Amino acid sequence: MAFFKALFQLKKQYFSRMNRADKTDLRVAILDMYEGTDNQGMRCLRELLDQFRQNIQQPLVVNEYNVRLQAQLPSTDYDIYLSSGGPGSPLADEDSIWEAKYFQWIEQVLAYNEHPQHVQKKKVFFICHSFQLACRFFDIGQVTKRKSTAFGVFPVHFIQTEQSEKVFQGMSDPFYAVDSRDYQVIQPNHDQIKSLGSQLLAIEKARPHVPYERAIMAVRFNEHMIGTQFHPEADAIGMLKHLHTPEKKKTVIENYGEEKWQSMVAHLNDPDKIMYTYSHIIPNFLQLAVEEMISIEA
Repeated sequence: MAFFKALFQLKKQYFSRMNRADKTDLRVAILDMYEGTDNQGMRCLRELLDQFRQNIQQPLVVNEYNVRLQAQLPSTDYDIYLSSGGPGSPLADEDSIWEAKYFQWIEQVLAYNEHPQHVQKKKVFFICHSFQLACRFFDIGQVTKRKSTAFGVFPVHFIQTEQSEKVFQGMSDPFYAVDSRDYQVIQPNHDQIKSLGSQLLAIEKARPHVPYERAIMAVRFNEHMIGTQFHPEADAIGMLKHLHTPEKKKTVIENYGEEKWQSMVAHLNDPDKIMYTYSHIIPNFLQLAVEEMISIEA
């Protein structure tokens, strides 16, 4: 991938500026929100980071934290945080121990980034379930249950005609992504968004034949935190496996019809759709974090 070639050059420049004795590992924390359930998301995140490690050819430490089962949360000793999707309701655990700790962790990262002596900031990417929780934390919009499950490959539309978000660099409008959720974020709180300096980035496809609001699909919460309602880490292998399970196939056909299921399978074999999203959004996020490290060391 062109991304990884560029990233290798960036990391080569970065570490060439550092004395061997001063070189530190790049540290990444994965916040596992899957509550022990079988999933493809963690595999995809691990594989993206393995590709990242192989191409930068430099020390990369990756640790995983089981948030929902063991209430494990990382410290602020990491450079990058990837907070995964997961099953269940983003509302059901409002009074749980793990959720309280998760929100405390967000507050800790915010406080770290706001400290004037911390030049190198911590970067966070929230995915699906984590995105819904982050929207609650920042009061970005209303988190509600959908009338029916959204599952499959769907177009995502930028809110602005000219998309300036660097994490989405190279993406078309619309682009295609894997969606898997029973909940949604709607009714954006524009006063809060303006107050925080946040930016709504993308929404789901318009459905004029049904009386429902379009869900918010991506938000830049602040300069260092971003999230998506969809799964940018999803690859064709995992999604094909899901689509061919009897339960998921039945869900898609009941909600969208046999033709839609067939088109989703076709999309997964189209390099300009799911695999394009897979090879751009999370990699862009990682690259931008590295570029900031380089600019600070320069």
